[in-house]
Amino acid sequence: MSRSARVSSIKEALAQTTIAFAVVIRDGEGVVPEAIPINLGGVVTTRTLTKEWCTRQGLKEEPGSSVVLRSLTGATIVIVSLGSSTQGSSRYRLAGAAAARAAGDGPLAFLLATDGLSDPASAAQALTEGAVLASYSYKGHSKLSTFDVVPVDVPLPTVAVHDAVTDGVQRGAIIAEAVNWAKFLIDSPAGYMPPKTLASEIEGRLAHDEHVNVEVWTESRIREERLGGLLGVGQGSAQPTRLVYATYDPQPGVALTHVALVGKGVTFDSGGLSIKGAEGMMSMKTDMTGAAIVMAVVSVASQLQLPIRITAIAPMTENLLGDRATKPGDVLTIRNGLTIEVLNTDAEGRLILADGLALAVDADPDVIIDVATLTGAQNVALGDEVGALFVSSDELAGRLASASDRSGEAFWRMPLVESYESHIDSDVADMKNMGKPPRAGAIVAALLLRRFTAGKPWAHLDIAGPARADATRGYQTKGATAYGARTLIEYLRVLAKSSKA
Repeated sequence: MSRSARVSSIKEALAQTTIAFAVVIRDGEGVVPEAIPINLGGVVTTRTLTKEWCTRQGLKEEPGSSVVLRSLTGATIVIVSLGSSTQGSSRYRLAGAAAARAAGDGPLAFLLATDGLSDPASAAQALTEGAVLASYSYKGHSKLSTFDVVPVDVPLPTVAVHDAVTDGVQRGAIIAEAVNWAKFLIDSPAGYMPPKTLASEIEGRLAHDEHVNVEVWTESRIREERLGGLLGVGQGSAQPTRLVYATYDPQPGVALTHVALVGKGVTFDSGGLSIKGAEGMMSMKTDMTGAAIVMAVVSVASQLQLPIRITAIAPMTENLLGDRATKPGDVLTIRNGLTIEVLNTDAEGRLILADGLALAVDADPDVIIDVATLTGAQNVALGDEVGALFVSSDELAGRLASASDRSGEAFWRMPLVESYESHIDSDVADMKNMGKPPRAGAIVAALLLRRFTAGKPWAHLDIAGPARADATRGYQTKGATAYGARTLIEYLRVLAKSSKA
């Protein structure tokens, strides 16, 4: 299931089957905003929800905690906790998610009290993101319900506030819908979504986005472009390898800031001849998360009409064990001429990303960012709720950290330890594709990738852990999360307002 979102009136809201609003809870006691009618759909509340009542109903100070009040003849009312404050986007994402889950498959109206909001647009965006993201279901992807946001105040919101809420809802809906599209691609079984099909799905979507040009490279073009890493990983599979090269340029001829995005697109990873165990393969249909993310970001940039140039590159392949599969000890030549000795065929993501990064350098962007489900070491170090951020400059790190805070996607900056470069020294090639397991695996992988960025400002997002959720939590649904997409969108939104990366 998914939800479309819009701004509507209080009259329209009262006709919905489920109506939600948020309260602030301090010291266990809830306060219903003055702008919220105390009689909604036949359910009567009070301005103060006593500590005893909240305890009895299970309504806690924790943002996203909720209680459902039902009547026999009227609407279902959902009261959602914002915690101790009305400020902060994360509170509204959790509130939107809680309300959407309480509404089930039915339509939902959320009364957004705007009095005292320092940034109504951001609150409305977050509220919408939470509701739409939480409504995603792979099995129910074709079902559509609605989410109405109703700005309310005493006596009424100002025109400026109403317009801000409208802008926020529109932006949140665009972002969340694109993230859900990426999640759908990622959740699709590998048999349904091999490289050729994935490339076709992306081409079909981006073809409708303004100022976007999409090229799908077949193996003959990939060979002409000298992408030896991508070809080497894919040669063990009967499924043909692909690369999607997408550009977004809203103002041709204007010197806009140019960002290159590179996403790993391994549609299934068996580990190759360095084969994974059965349990390790179960979630490997999601190893193309990076590819889905960067293409979703391009689509959002177009729909938001961001004044920024983007080049998005997604190398796509399967890593299987056919009779032509790359063998441990083989040497692959990357587009820029550097050679990599492949000692572990299950460290394949860095091989295809090396080609993608070399292509990105040729596009001469101001900054390069790659995103990938790259290393199990990231999951060991940071778990499944925090991504790893490797970055070449403090300025770029600061921008991405701010975007991470705004998006609610946590990233932790990891060190690029120069002395660990020796871990990938090779006797027969420029480097080898593995370090000294089990030591510093995520760092060593990032150091290898850095060798293909030609000294340009660069960031690497390793999302191996948070790319998948074992259970629903907050606005994240079980399965694919497309973690990092909203951080990149926020980064680009702010960067588009400035003149340099």
